Amino acid sequence: MTKRYRPNVAAIIQNRSGLVLIGRRSDFASSWQFPQGGVDAGESAEAAVRREIFEEVALSPDLYDIAEQRGPYCYDYPGGVVHRGFHGQEQTYFLCRIRAEGIPLIKLEHSCGEFSEVRWVAVRDVPVDLAPPMKQGVYRRVLRDFSCCLKSK
Repeated sequence: MTKRYRPNVAAIIQNRSGLVLIGRRSDFASSWQFPQGGVDAGESAEAAVRREIFEEVALSPDLYDIAEQRGPYCYDYPGGVVHRGFHGQEQTYFLCRIRAEGIPLIKLEHSCGEFSEVRWVAVRDVPVDLAPPMKQGVYRRVLRDFSCCLKSK
């Protein structure tokens, strides 16, 4: 049987100081991750990432530019689980750069509740080991693949 992967997007949001945004998941308080989500039927990956960023961290598209796009990166759901006919997710990652100087205020009360907290961290301090275990390998590859275009603080 061929594995099926759900189309998904994820965002590395970087401010002008070189810090990237990570969020603590509301449903798994020990897990931190980049904003991400599924691509709806008929939706482009770029439209999906802009929608997910707005839903999850309430940043409107006029606050950032998409600088890079890479993928796909695939991961399987743990334990061989099949969810809605999919064995895992196939992600397209976007590097999104904040336009303005300073650190934009993230108002989670205006978001969908995916994250209980967000932090701006240096790229080298992204807590890959605190990402959900099924995503850790993808996070390592993504950070390596984007290393040429991520500003380091």
